[in-house]
Amino acid sequence: MRRIVLYFSSDCPDCPPVKEALTRSGIPFAAEDITSGMAPLKRFLKYRDTRPEFDAVKAAGSVGIPCLVVDGGEKIYFGLPDDLDELR
Repeated sequence: MRRIVLYFSSDCPDCPPVKEALTRSGIPFAAEDITSGMAPLKRFLKYRDTRPEFDAVKAAGSVGIPCLVVDGGEKIYFGLPDDLDELR
């Protein structure tokens, strides 16, 4: 089974629809609120600060959430993929 982590912020209006879609689709995922403490923020920044997928996000001055990290970084999505079956 794939391991999916959703990095989100409770203050971000784009995040709840992603959580709801994953739940409705029955796709298991772990949720990490990056604003809930230093540990979740550091786990997110490990990806944001080192992965090229974030270059355009950072250049635009955005944070990069909601962010789905699949299998420890095998694949990274900003929001939902067009086909949710990619997450199964």
